[in-house]
Amino acid sequence: MTTLDEHALDVLVSYCTRALRTCSSWTHPEVLLALSSLVYGNGSRCHRHLPELLGLSGILVNYGDPSQPDIELRRSAVHCLANLCLSVPGQPYLEEPYKGVCYGILLRTLQSPKPPDVEDIVFCTLLQSALKGTQYFLNGGKWKAVSTQDLGTLLALLKRFMFYGLPGISVEMPQVLYPAPLPQYETIPAAKPELSQDSAAQKKTKTLIIPGVDQSGWSLGSQSASVTSPSGVTPQLYPSWKKGSSDSEFSDPEGGMQTKLRLYQARVRQSALQCFLAVVKCVEKRILYGYWSSFVPDAPGIGGPPPLTLLTIALKDPSPKVRAGSLQVLSALLEGSRQFLSTAEDTSAPRQAFTPFSATLAASVRELHRCLLLALVAESSCQTLTQVLKCLAHLVSNVPYNRLRPGLLSPLWKQIRPYVRHRDVNVRVSSLTLFGALVSTQAPLPEIQLLLQQPGSTSALSTPGISTPQELSHNWRLPTRRDGEASSPGGGVEGDPEGPCWMLQLCVSLVTQPREEPYSDSDAGGSSGASLEPLPIRLEALQVLAHLVKGYFSLVQTSLLELGQLSTRCLKEQEPSVQLHGTKVLDLYVFVISLCQVKKQMFWSEVLAAPMISALQNEQHPTLQTSACDTLSSILPQAFSQLPNKTQVLCITILLGLTYSENALVKAAAVRALGVYILFPCLREDVMFVADTANAILTALDDRSPNVRAKAAWSLGNLTDTLISVGLEFQEEFSDMLLLNMLRSATKASGDKDRVKSNAVRALGNLVHFLQPVHLGKPVFEQPLQEAMRALIDTVRGEATMKVRWNACYALGNAFRNHNLPLGSADWSKEAYSALSYVVTSCKNFKVRIKSAAALSVPSTRDRYGDAQQFAQVWQALAQALEHSEEMEDFLEYRYCASLRSQLCHALLHLLSVCQPNDLPALRSSLSDQSRPVLQGFLVHYLSNKGVTLVAGVDGAAGDEAGDHAVPEDEETNSSASRMA
Repeated sequence: MTTLDEHALDVLVSYCTRALRTCSSWTHPEVLLALSSLVYGNGSRCHRHLPELLGLSGILVNYGDPSQPDIELRRSAVHCLANLCLSVPGQPYLEEPYKGVCYGILLRTLQSPKPPDVEDIVFCTLLQSALKGTQYFLNGGKWKAVSTQDLGTLLALLKRFMFYGLPGISVEMPQVLYPAPLPQYETIPAAKPELSQDSAAQKKTKTLIIPGVDQSGWSLGSQSASVTSPSGVTPQLYPSWKKGSSDSEFSDPEGGMQTKLRLYQARVRQSALQCFLAVVKCVEKRILYGYWSSFVPDAPGIGGPPPLTLLTIALKDPSPKVRAGSLQVLSALLEGSRQFLSTAEDTSAPRQAFTPFSATLAASVRELHRCLLLALVAESSCQTLTQVLKCLAHLVSNVPYNRLRPGLLSPLWKQIRPYVRHRDVNVRVSSLTLFGALVSTQAPLPEIQLLLQQPGSTSALSTPGISTPQELSHNWRLPTRRDGEASSPGGGVEGDPEGPCWMLQLCVSLVTQPREEPYSDSDAGGSSGASLEPLPIRLEALQVLAHLVKGYFSLVQTSLLELGQLSTRCLKEQEPSVQLHGTKVLDLYVFVISLCQVKKQMFWSEVLAAPMISALQNEQHPTLQTSACDTLSSILPQAFSQLPNKTQVLCITILLGLTYSENALVKAAAVRALGVYILFPCLREDVMFVADTANAILTALDDRSPNVRAKAAWSLGNLTDTLISVGLEFQEEFSDMLLLNMLRSATKASGDKDRVKSNAVRALGNLVHFLQPVHLGKPVFEQPLQEAMRALIDTVRGEATMKVRWNACYALGNAFRNHNLPLGSADWSKEAYSALSYVVTSCKNFKVRIKSAAALSVPSTRDRYGDAQQFAQVWQALAQALEHSEEMEDFLEYRYCASLRSQLCHALLHLLSVCQPNDLPALRSSLSDQSRPVLQGFLVHYLSNKGVTLVAGVDGAAGDEAGDHAVPEDEETNSSASRMA
C-alpha cells in the first residue's frame, strides 16, 4: 500500500467527490472504486471529507443504503465504507459518529435479502465487502454495548453467513441470539416439492440431502438443521470433501458456473468467520461465553438433527480455508476459558429431575473432544490439520479433567501419536504442542500417567511421510526398539514403571538424532544443522520434555543420566534458542535430582566445565544469560559445597559481574542467584563473599528497573537473615561502614513500590536485630537507626498491601529481639507500640493482627515496655482486640479467628507475667464490667488447652482478681507460654 501525503490525499479525494456530484451516473461505480483505493487505511486522515461522504445525505450513505436499486453502485459504496473503517497500526481509528454510520450501513446490508434480479455471484461480493468492513470496524477497539450495537444481532448474522451456501445445509436463523445456557429453538423450512423425491443416483450413493435446500445458499444455518439420508436415517456428519467425484453434488450441466458460485460462497463463509474472530478478540470473554451454546455443541444429536455449530463447519465445509477459519474461531473461544470451563463436572450420578449447568458444560466438553477427533481423522489439508491440533491444544489446556470422568484423553493420545512423524513440519510442531498441553495440564493426571507408561512405537514414530492415522492404526502399539537393538520378548510391558518413558525417548531423539529424509518443503532452512530435525521441532520437543520432567518426574527417574547429557549437549550448541530451552530443561532436571540419590557433583562439574559458563558470558543473547542464571541458582547447597574451589569462585565471580549488566533481566537474575547463594552454609560465614554480595545488592537497589530493585530487596532480606545467625568472629570482621550503608539503603527502599518495600522492611528488621553495642554506641549510627525505626512504624501504619504490613510487623518484632536496643527509653518506642496497638485492634486482615500481637509479646522484661501508661495502653489494645476477635468485615478471615485469639491470649498472659504490682490497678481499671467475663472465658479456654491449672482466690475480692487475670500456676508454665509464637 502506497502512502500518500496529506495534500495529495486531500486533492484526490476532493476530485473523486466532485466527480460523483457532477459526472454521469454510469461513471460512479468506477469513481467509487478509485475512492475506495484512496481511503484504504486513511479514514482518519480524510476527516475534512467525512461530512460529505458520511453525513445525513452523504454520498456513501445514499449509495450504500439497501434501498439503492443499482447493485453496482451499492457494492462499490459498501466496499468504500469497508476501506474507510480500516485503520493501519500507528494511526487513529475512524472517529465518531462516522464510525457508527458505517457500522449501521454494513449491518443493514447484511440483514437485507438478495434482490430477485441480482446474480448470486454479485451478491456474494456485496456480502463479502460488508463482512470485511464489519471486521475492520471490530478491529477498531473494544466492543461497546450501546443501543446501535447489539451483540446478539451481530452474532445471529455471523452465524447465518458462516453456513452461507454450504452444501447440504438449509436452515432459518433467528434475527437475534440471546445469552442462554441452552441453544435457541430454530425452525426448519418446509421441503420444496421439486426436491422431495430422491433421484436414482442419490438412492444409490446415499448422498446427504437436506429437505428444502436452497442452491443459492440464501436460506441459511441454525442450530437445528434437518440432515437426513434417503433411507430416512439421520447420518453422522461426514465431510463432503472426502466423497468420491461420482458422489459430488457439483456434477451438473452448469458445473463451471456452480463451481465459481460455490467458490464465492466459500469466501463469504470465510469472511464471516474472520469477522467472528474479530468479535472474539474485541468482546469480553465473560460476555461472549453467554452465547457458548449457540456455537459449541453439547450433544451429538443422536436420534435428531445435529446442531449447527463451528464444528459443523470444521467437519462438513468443502473449503479447507473455511474449515481452518472455524477452527481458529474455536481456538480463540477456548483460549483463556479455564475459569468458565472449571464449572464442568460429570463425575457424580446423573440427575433425573433436571440437568445442572455443570453437566451441560461437561457434555459440551465431551462433544468437543469427539468432533475434533473426527476432524483430525478426516482432515487432508496440512494447514487445516495444523489448526485442528492447535484447537485441541487450547481445549486440553483449559478443561478441568479432574472433574470429569476419565477416558477423554486416551483416544486423543492414541490418535495424535502418528502425527509426530507427519510429512509436514508444521503438523509435527503442532502435534508436539498438543503433547505438551497433555502432559502439563493439571499434572499429574492418572490417565496421562498410565498413557506415558505404555510401550513406545518405533515403527509408528519413526516412519517419515505418514499423513493419516489409518495407515498407522495397525502398528502403533508395537514395542519400542532402539536403533541397532532387537526388541526383547519381555520388554516394554504396558504399565511397567521401570522402563524408560517413551515420550522422553521420543523428545530426546527429536532433539539429538539426525532425520532420515526431508519431510516437506517447509523443512527447508528450518534446522540449525543440516542433518538434524528442523529447529521448530527441536525447540518444541525440548518444551514437551520440560513439561514432562516438571509434571511426571517419577517416570523419568530411570533416565536421569540421559536427561543430564541432553541438557549439557544443548548448552554446547551454537544456536542460542536451543541453548535457552536446554537451560530450562536443566533447571527442571536440577529439581528432579534434588529428590533423587544421584551423583550431583559429577553432573555439575560437567555442566560448569564449559557450556554453562559460555551461556552466562553470551552477551549477544540476554535471555540465554537470564535463563543460565536461573539454572545456576537451582544448585543445591550440598552439591555446591562439593564442587572444586576454583569452580565455586568462577560461579560467584561471573554472577557478581552480571549484576552490573546493562540488561535489566540479566541483572535481576544475577542478583537473585546471589540471594540464593548467600544462604549456603559454606558461603554465609565467608566475610569477603558476604561483603561483595552486599555491595552488588546495594548497587542494584538504586537501579531504575523496578524488577531489579525487587530482586535486590529480596536478596538483601536473605543476606540479613544470615547476619543474625553468624558467630561472634564474623560480627567483629564485618565492616561497620558497609553495615551503615545497608541500613540506609534498606530505609530508602522501604519507601519504594510495594514489591520492593515488602522485602526492604524485612531487611530493616534483621539489620536492627544485628546491631551490636559497639554500633549503637557510635554517633554515626544514631540517626540512621531512628530513621529505620520510623520507616518501620510508618509502614505498619500505612496504606500498603497486607503483605507489606505483615512484613513490617514481623520486622518490628524482630528488631525488638535485640536486647541492646534502647527499647522503652528511646523516642521512637512509644510510636512503635502505638502503631502495633493500632493494627492489632483495627486492621481488617487477621494475619496482620496476629503478627502485630506476636510483636507486642516479644519484649522479655517489664522495663522494655516503657512507663506504666504505655504498658497499660498495650494491655488495653490487646484486651480490646481479644474481646472483638469474632467481629470481621470479610468472612474469609474467619479461618484465622482461632489463631488470632490464641496469639492475643498468649500476648496478654505474657504481659501479666512481666507486670509489676503497681501496674495491676491500671490494668483492672481499663476493663469494663462487660469485657471482663469475655476475656476471662477466652483466657481460661486458652489455658485449659495448654493444660495449665488456674489458681483459685482465697476470699471474694482475691478470687475476683485471680479470675480476672488467670495467672498461670508456676513460673515454668508461665515461661513456656511466653515463648509460644
